[in-house]
Amino acid sequence: MYCYQCQEAAGGKGCTIKGVCGKSSEVAKIQDLLVYVTKALGVVSYEGRKVGISYNEIDKCITENLFSTITNANFDREVLLGRVRETLYLRDKLKNKVAMPLMDKSIMEALTWSAESIAEFDAKAEKVGVLATENEDIRSLRELIIYGLKGLSAYMKHAMNLGYNDLEVHEFMARALKATLDESLSGEELVSLSLEAGKYGVIAMSLLDKANTGTYGNPEITKVDIGVRNNPGILISGHDLKDLHMLLKQTEGTGVDVYTHSEMLAGQYYPAFKKYAHFAGNYGNAWWKQGEEFEKFNGVILMTTNCVVPPKDSYKNRLFTTGATAMPGCKHIEADETGKKDFSELIDLAKKCEAPTEIEKGEIIGGFAHNQVIALSDKIVDAIKSGAIRRFFVMAGCDGRAKSRNYYSEFAEKLPKDTVILTAGCAKYKYNKLNLGDINGIPRVLDAGQCNDSYSLVVIALKLKEVFGFEDINKLPISYNIAWYEQKAVIVLLSLLHLGVKNIHLGPTLPAFLSPNVTKVLVENFKIAGIGTVNEDLKLFLG
Repeated sequence: MYCYQCQEAAGGKGCTIKGVCGKSSEVAKIQDLLVYVTKALGVVSYEGRKVGISYNEIDKCITENLFSTITNANFDREVLLGRVRETLYLRDKLKNKVAMPLMDKSIMEALTWSAESIAEFDAKAEKVGVLATENEDIRSLRELIIYGLKGLSAYMKHAMNLGYNDLEVHEFMARALKATLDESLSGEELVSLSLEAGKYGVIAMSLLDKANTGTYGNPEITKVDIGVRNNPGILISGHDLKDLHMLLKQTEGTGVDVYTHSEMLAGQYYPAFKKYAHFAGNYGNAWWKQGEEFEKFNGVILMTTNCVVPPKDSYKNRLFTTGATAMPGCKHIEADETGKKDFSELIDLAKKCEAPTEIEKGEIIGGFAHNQVIALSDKIVDAIKSGAIRRFFVMAGCDGRAKSRNYYSEFAEKLPKDTVILTAGCAKYKYNKLNLGDINGIPRVLDAGQCNDSYSLVVIALKLKEVFGFEDINKLPISYNIAWYEQKAVIVLLSLLHLGVKNIHLGPTLPAFLSPNVTKVLVENFKIAGIGTVNEDLKLFLG
């Protein structure tokens, strides 16, 4: 295996024996094969669209395949093998209806390859992984595009679950997948395609924002309890709000409380969910602490998307997966043909469990998505003009296990009291429980929600740009110090670059998949940088 798609790539280079995330080399191989056959499906989807032939089932398959290969999502080799077979079937079904033009040899090979046995699948997988592209820079750019597409697929999948879709995004995904097989494309063309992925990242995040707010209302400023109640509970983690809604409806009146975990914390901010009296607070922290926290929760855990860690035996029988996630030995909940899921098995098991063990007390505040912040815009603008707020720091992104990530806690603590943090994603768990106070009633940590709610941070920045009459978004008093971990952070980064944002600092390390030459392009054109020490970076940001 060779995998370097996440920040935890072994040695800062790549995982070659077993993934730091916990996936085996056998799973990694089939993930590589799934990406390869998905590229082929993208080719026929793109060519079919040229002649007016497209199918929702193919768009859905491409989206779910890419989502399934995101870090910490699907660890089940048998499930992934099933997806490979389904993809080959759909490829051939569409290919028989489209007159395929003569194309690059590597593309034609992907269109014609087929196999029956597991041994053949494994053999092919070893030839089509990351290192199959020999040129380091072309490999880097192809992987940057693929990882951007993986993040894009996650946001599209959530929107599609709520009945929102955008066919132009699917057309781009198909075209981009084809491009990653095309040996004739230059590095310059792939750089351009990477930035174009950012354009569609903005579109997808906007679509998901409309889906979430159109279905559940605009997030509201909310104080969230981080203690526990005395009833048995179900802990829901991940990002899918539709799963949360279905779970709340099915647990109503059962005596089972529902708690949020990690990025599902954002569910606490939506008015549609607040009517449920059994919707308890948020339990625990970011995804990487789940081994300890899931054990203490005592009840049932539902993983709705990526960010699942291979479970301990002590709670493995209480952990369920759904959607793109899967874990060997854990029950998976499938949706029926209408998209509904039956959580009765979780509820029955939860009733037999003890109430959660309390691990902390208090409250955290959030709900500062763009609609809420824009409602406070006059107050914020006045604070900027008066000097009460000197600068905003976008500290969005991901949390993770590395001790080097304590940098973000220290950075937040040492920021001057006339600065405000804008955040989204699970990176906030490094500082959202610190008592950083407020500025004229404006909390110094404004949590917009999940990683996809980075869109809110973009809307807020664009609104401030409009208010102050700046032509360049980089003239705003906003600095970007972003922690990244996996592929949804990649599409957020590409989206910011598409919007022209410069001087973004990424940490705790720069992506291993960026070759020196590709890194040089990003530095020269966008002034991308890593992080140093907290004191050094504070001097740099604050002059």
